[in-house]
Amino acid sequence: MLFLVLLDYLRPLPEVDLHMDEHRAFLSRHYAAGHFLLSGRKAPRTGGVILARANSLDEIAHWISEDPFRQAGVASYEIIAWEPTMAAQGMPKI
Repeated sequence: MLFLVLLDYLRPLPEVDLHMDEHRAFLSRHYAAGHFLLSGRKAPRTGGVILARANSLDEIAHWISEDPFRQAGVASYEIIAWEPTMAAQGMPKI
């Protein structure tokens, strides 16, 4: 199942940026494991978005609990379970 994870920053950007290296390392681990498919900043920079693949909401919630942003209290998270039913021609199946 796919999940859309929406992050909203709770603290000013300089405080968020203090945890950016650890957050990127967290993302890299999950990319390497095949869990995360896409991620990036919102525009304007008020948070971020992660597209992830997991077996359950509990599984993705556990991963997100390990995000340094969450542990430092600089971001809140909304996790949306998502089952695509249509795609543009040529779009790879996920």
